[in-house]
Amino acid sequence: MTTLELNIFDSIAGLPVHPLVVHFAVVLLPLAALALVILVIVPRWADRFGWVTLAALAGGTAAAFVAKESGEALAAKIGEPAAHATYGDWLPPLAVVLLLVAAGWFILHRRAAKAGRGRTPATIVAGALAAVLALAVTGLTVAVGHTGAQAAWGDVGSEAAAAAPMESPTASDTPSASATSSASTSSTASASPSASSTTGSYTMADVAKHADANSCWSAVNGKVYDLTKWINQHPGGPRRILAMCGKDASGAFNGQHGGQARPAKELAGFEIGTLN
Repeated sequence: MTTLELNIFDSIAGLPVHPLVVHFAVVLLPLAALALVILVIVPRWADRFGWVTLAALAGGTAAAFVAKESGEALAAKIGEPAAHATYGDWLPPLAVVLLLVAAGWFILHRRAAKAGRGRTPATIVAGALAAVLALAVTGLTVAVGHTGAQAAWGDVGSEAAAAAPMESPTASDTPSASATSSASTSSTASASPSASSTTGSYTMADVAKHADANSCWSAVNGKVYDLTKWINQHPGGPRRILAMCGKDASGAFNGQHGGQARPAKELAGFEIGTLN
């Protein structure tokens, strides 16, 4: 994508384009698709609402394309969840296919109606295909919206949990000799959080002791990271990193950045050891 194209889909009046346009796609496209299913089932309504439905499909398809491109522009800054990106890539071409099939069905329907022939075999086949595609587009749009919402809001509860005061340890929480040794190692490790200078081994109890902005540790895929310095540097804002403090955030990281090389490389720079 060129710089000019990136700017077009990047922002409007300083606001990101993606959250502005994505609502058009996730609302207009499924509504138009479901309306098409109704018209196929009740053909007599097609003459009255057919053009409106096709126009809504065209608008929803255009919105899906802009949402995809603007999502990629936003992802270049803050990253993008893998599932959401995949579904977002599939939606525009599927919506285009639906629009073309719907237009073909409507043309066949109009011709048959003018000739007074009622439903022809071609009209029935085209209508059935359009209905199936409409349901597929509706389901895929729901998946796009759901995964996007999870990416945006899924860590809110985790953030609240991270901000909550930790309970006083019970007798069963008393560290063993090995845990005490590990904690001693962790104190030294926190002073030098680079992967090259520290190769400690920590338990989740050790990680849980570093659960705020002053000292933020997190376990991801069996390794432990000191993310304290990354909180205010994260392109997506500090909230997402604070939600990872003091816990195993493998699910959150993999859901947001699974398969993406750049976030994995940035995370590796904060590794301090392995999870025991």
